[in-house]
Amino acid sequence: MKKLLSKFRKKGVEVSSRITNETVAEHRERILAGGRRFKYPIQYARHKLVINAIIISIASIILLAAVGWWQLYLVQNTSTFVYNVTRVLPLPVANVDGQPVLYGDYLMRYRSAIHNLEQQGQININSEDGKRQADYHKEKAMEAVIADAYGAKLAKQLNLTVTDDELNTYLTAQRQSSDGEISQQTYDASILDILGWSPDEYRHVLSDELLRQKVAFTIDTAATQMSVSLAVQVKAPNSNFQSIVATTNALGGVQTVYGAPGLVPKTNQDGGLAAAASKMQKGEVSGVIKSTTTSAGDGYYLIRVLDINDTQVSYEYIQIPLTEFTKRLDNLKKTNKVTEYISIPTTATGTGTNN
Repeated sequence: MKKLLSKFRKKGVEVSSRITNETVAEHRERILAGGRRFKYPIQYARHKLVINAIIISIASIILLAAVGWWQLYLVQNTSTFVYNVTRVLPLPVANVDGQPVLYGDYLMRYRSAIHNLEQQGQININSEDGKRQADYHKEKAMEAVIADAYGAKLAKQLNLTVTDDELNTYLTAQRQSSDGEISQQTYDASILDILGWSPDEYRHVLSDELLRQKVAFTIDTAATQMSVSLAVQVKAPNSNFQSIVATTNALGGVQTVYGAPGLVPKTNQDGGLAAAASKMQKGEVSGVIKSTTTSAGDGYYLIRVLDINDTQVSYEYIQIPLTEFTKRLDNLKKTNKVTEYISIPTTATGTGTNN
């Protein structure tokens, strides 16, 4: 009989539901075993759920990165959405001597150029001519942001910065007109309409250009020395600007430029030359003037006032252009230290770029 009961217990047959001192341990184990059937499957399912979630997240990130790379570097999507993404994520569009060139800065300039042409009705981006114009402006935008990035690299080495005061002073000068100072609100609206830039975007571009200009003046010792030398020559009695330019250029070195724009408004936007001339007397010769034009190659000027009235001024000038910055950048391109990550077709009016 005992053997038969033992056999039934081994087969899992419940002999009696009564709990005694002899069967309490067996009964407890039976209850716990029943609970484990519900506990462990849930643990295993939760663990598997976490693993699957991680796998899906990683796959989604990889897919998103792949689509983003395809849109940016192959399709070269220039939409507002893509532009906004590049303003948040510091993605590179090129590299100059180890300095990354930001995709957002490139799109900022390119989109501005296209916006201006579309506002004037001069481009249909879907036509063949429109595509050629777009490629040209891609080239120009790329050239500009590469130069800005290289300027930022040199500025860091030279410990140069553009302060808020310097930027605000420049912007205030830009708002001057023959009718007085244009209000900030009107000026911002004009920039948005013409260039498609918000005030922050415009300040960003100007800050980069002013920094590049400051670097160009700092590193160009040849132009600085030439400006000092010519400042002495033009102060001599009966000095002739055109003769001085011809003699100087015949010696080689920095090639100076002579010009005489005729009568212009005293508020003329010409790099500060008209503003300086308006404070002088007829026949007076200036000292060395640093152009405020943001072009890195503009340089130093010497001017003589030819005529002046209440609203206008006429002057002649000698320009000593800055060339060192451009020479250094061109040398980097020749030695393959400038890498572009997108391919831009060569146009008849542009220089063309390749990745």
